[in-house]
Amino acid sequence: MSARLIYVMDPMCSWCWGFAPVMQALAEQAANRGVGLHLVVGGLRRERTPMDEAGRRRTLAYWQAVHEASGQPFDFVAGLPEGLVYDTEPACRALVAARQLEAECAWPLALLIQQAFYTRSEDVTQPARLVELAERTGLARDAFAECFDAGTTREATAADFAWAGNLGIAGFPTVLAERDGQLALLTNGYQPLAALAPLLARWLERGAHG
Repeated sequence: MSARLIYVMDPMCSWCWGFAPVMQALAEQAANRGVGLHLVVGGLRRERTPMDEAGRRRTLAYWQAVHEASGQPFDFVAGLPEGLVYDTEPACRALVAARQLEAECAWPLALLIQQAFYTRSEDVTQPARLVELAERTGLARDAFAECFDAGTTREATAADFAWAGNLGIAGFPTVLAERDGQLALLTNGYQPLAALAPLLARWLERGAHG
């Protein structure tokens, strides 16, 4: 019997940053029963021009809502650096590269990217910054850079986007529980741990007695 949690997310999605402590707790709850975590990247935004001031104000309003709901920290003063092109594909592709090299590094890298973007106003669309963050998870710098740039990794990232789209997943965070190829939806959108931990516990219990 195979089982895993599938977390469909985007590291530059503010609700996913708000959800990060909840997901960490759910991952630990599942790991205690021998169930691992698999990340799928969703591809939130593919902008091609720098964010203007109106877009920055609008996005900061989203951040404020996430902060109020989750308590997660944000840099509201220096956040969204000037000239930022809000393209989430590079950060998503970094997680796919990590997943291909050392699967257990993908989630720690997601957390590092989120912390850099939301609390230190770093431009995590830049490959050099993503390489530095990947190295902090223990991935070899050169191997990660090569994998990040590879055409196969770009294709795998696009395949993740398509998989999420084909399932009709339009919002993040989304958490699915998969057992023997059968998917169960734990949440589509932010919910607190108190709402989700009992759902996961019941799903894990059914697997123990399946």
